[in-house]
Amino acid sequence: MFKRKQTQGFNLAFLDIMSCGLGAIILVFMLIKHQVNQSSVELTYLNKDVQQLEEKKQAALQQLNAIQMQLSEDTRAQKAASHALEVAKSTLATTNSEIKTSTLEVDSLKSDIKRIKVLKKDDLVASKHINEEQYLIGLKVEGPKIAILVDHSASMTHETLINIIKTKNGQDQLKKQSEKWIRTKKVVRWLLSRLPKNSDVIAVAFNNEARILGYQGWMKASESASVPAILADLKTLIPKGATNLQRGLQLVNKFAPSNVYLITDGLPTKGESNYKSLNPFASCSSLMGNSKIISGACRVKLFRQTIAESSIKNVQVNVILLPLEGDPDAIDEYWGWTAVTGGLVLSPASNWP
Repeated sequence: MFKRKQTQGFNLAFLDIMSCGLGAIILVFMLIKHQVNQSSVELTYLNKDVQQLEEKKQAALQQLNAIQMQLSEDTRAQKAASHALEVAKSTLATTNSEIKTSTLEVDSLKSDIKRIKVLKKDDLVASKHINEEQYLIGLKVEGPKIAILVDHSASMTHETLINIIKTKNGQDQLKKQSEKWIRTKKVVRWLLSRLPKNSDVIAVAFNNEARILGYQGWMKASESASVPAILADLKTLIPKGATNLQRGLQLVNKFAPSNVYLITDGLPTKGESNYKSLNPFASCSSLMGNSKIISGACRVKLFRQTIAESSIKNVQVNVILLPLEGDPDAIDEYWGWTAVTGGLVLSPASNWP
C-alpha cells in the first residue's frame, strides 16, 4: 500500500517535473519566437533605411555630376570670355593708336590751314550767299581777258527730258521761270561777282545763234556799268532752240580771250560744218536736216568737229556742266577738252550756287 502510494507520489513528482520542464521549453520557445519576430521587423526597418540611404546617395551623385558639368561649362565660358576680353583689349589698343595718329594729323592740318593766307577782295556783285558756300573748290575766276559763254538752248530749262519737252511747248514766260534757267543765271552772276578788277570781260549767249550781252566788246570789270549791263541782257534771254556751241565759240574767238568760262548742260545738237561732205556724219541724219532727233554718238562726233574747227589756241577753258538726262558722254568729252587747255570741268552740287 505504502509502495503503491510511494510509486504514485514519484509519478506525480515526475509529472510535475516534466510539466515544469515542458513549460520551460515552451517559454524558451516563445521567447525565441518573440525575438525572431522582433528581429524580422528591425531587419525590415534596417533594409528601408539602407534603401533610403542608397537613394540619397544616388541623388547626391547625380547632383555632384550636375555640379561638375556646370563647372566645366563655366570654365569653358570663362576661357572664352577671357579670350574675347583679350581680343577687345587688343582692338581697343589699336583703335587708340589710330585715333592718336589721326588726332596728330588733324592738328597738323589745322596748323597748316591757319598758316594759309586768304586773299580778301570785294565782290563786284552783291550776293546773298556768304563765306565758303559761294566758292567752288578748284575753280578760280582769273585772267586778263575773260569770256563767259552761256548756253540758253531749250534743254537749259530742266534736267529731265519730259519736263524739257513740256516747257518747250509752253509760253516764253514759263521758260524764263524754269528752275534750271534760274540756276544758270545765278551761275553767271556768281562768275561776274568774282571777276578780277583789273580784267576785261565779255559775255556771249548762244543757242541756234550767238549774241553778246551788255556792251558790244570788251568791258572793264572795274567799271560800275559793265556787270549790270550784262545782267540786264541776261534777264531778257529765253531758253529755247538748239545747242550750237560752234556759233558761240566763233563769236568768242573774234575777241581773242585768255580764259573762257562755259556754262552748259551737254554736248551740242547743231553745228556750222558742211556735214554732208564729211564721211563720219553719214549716219547722222539730224545734221543733214532729215531728222529732229540726234543720237548720243552723233553728238560726240559733232562736239569733236566743233572743237577742231573752233581754232581755240592758248586759251584756258573751264566748263560748268549742269545736269541733263540722257547725255552721259558729255562729262568725258568736256573733261578731255578742258584738260588740254589747262582748265577744269565741274559738275556742281544741286544746292550751288
